[in-house]
Amino acid sequence: MARIVMKFGGTSMAGMERIRNVAARVKHVVEQGHEVAVVVSAMAGETDRLVGFCKEASPLYDPAEYDVVVASGEQVTSGLLAMTLKAMGVEARSWLGWQLPIRTEEAHAKARITDIGTLDLMAAMRSGQVAVIPGFQGVMADGRISTLGRGGSDTSAVAVAAAVKADRCDIYTDVDGVYTTDPRIVARARKLNLVTYEEMLELASVGAKVLQTRSVGLAMKEGVVVQVLSSFDDPTQDDLPGTLIVSEEELEAKLKEDQMERQLITGIAHDKNEAKIIVTRVPDKPGAVASIFSPLAEASINVDMIIQNDSKEKEETDVTFTVPRADLARSVDLLESRKDQIGFRRIITDAEVAKISVVGVGMRSHAGVAATMFKTLGDRGINIEAISTSEIKVSVLIDEDETELAVRVLHTAYGLDAPVA
Repeated sequence: MARIVMKFGGTSMAGMERIRNVAARVKHVVEQGHEVAVVVSAMAGETDRLVGFCKEASPLYDPAEYDVVVASGEQVTSGLLAMTLKAMGVEARSWLGWQLPIRTEEAHAKARITDIGTLDLMAAMRSGQVAVIPGFQGVMADGRISTLGRGGSDTSAVAVAAAVKADRCDIYTDVDGVYTTDPRIVARARKLNLVTYEEMLELASVGAKVLQTRSVGLAMKEGVVVQVLSSFDDPTQDDLPGTLIVSEEELEAKLKEDQMERQLITGIAHDKNEAKIIVTRVPDKPGAVASIFSPLAEASINVDMIIQNDSKEKEETDVTFTVPRADLARSVDLLESRKDQIGFRRIITDAEVAKISVVGVGMRSHAGVAATMFKTLGDRGINIEAISTSEIKVSVLIDEDETELAVRVLHTAYGLDAPVA
């Protein structure tokens, strides 16, 4: 017998037919003798609909009331799933965020979980009752409802799994695992059996949409084993062919057991949600760069790739960096309002760019990963506009129109293509 947390996303909960499919899957796990908690998202598209109502009610809406409205989507699906399970003969009940409680910090629309009350929850699970918990929501110290930000249900599921010391957290999505790249772009992309926390964190942060970044970071911190599965497979299937997210030590042990070598590159991700900003002719002196990035940091705008051109002869420099595309206009407004303080000449922007990233823990022990990337793109005439690296990742910025070509040629260059059947 194991203790399992099962999380179902919006596409899995989109209508009663799919909710019945989810209930059948949960029932099958319960009948195997496992203790089960289920975390659910709102129905696909429902959160966007509720956000639209908030904006229609008031363009400058109260964040506290916004949370009350958008948290209702998960409340609906948790109640419906509990009803459906009971109709199938499975003992179940819903637990709203304030009933456990799921306590969060004082921040509406982007709260972080600080603690989860598990006393009653654990007792219910031990008695054989399935706990159905709405994701994405919690409660602040003052009793007001809070939400965790978009994609927050993944984080809710991992947090619940950590709190109840679950053996595994199964996250069901509309894909059957983590692939070497987007299968819609590369038909020969391969599904991965095992991925390390670090690799998944990098992949999620650079564009892979399978898991929310915060959920992966929390799983790594708490040591929660996460499995990514498809909610559209046969619900009675015992052999779960998903992708396990594990520690590097667990990956090494599994590779040794199967007598396999570690893959140099685990996956390739792309992100079109990027915009490039060039701040021209900035004074080349101490503090100049800080005067650019400090106001952006204060506005919680995430800056990614940064390039500073060295021009000692002119005592001026150009600074290039990227921000999320949605923050482009706000970033430019902030910088223009400080033009006299920073001392730049003008700002050049480009929203038609994309970030391509290759990720793999194998980079730590192998040289030449970046060189292969640069040569492969160069051979196909794809120009690199910016570069950023970490210990297990290399990212480049290219023209958006060349995204799919870049992903395909890199996937082949690193030997990730699945064999032709």
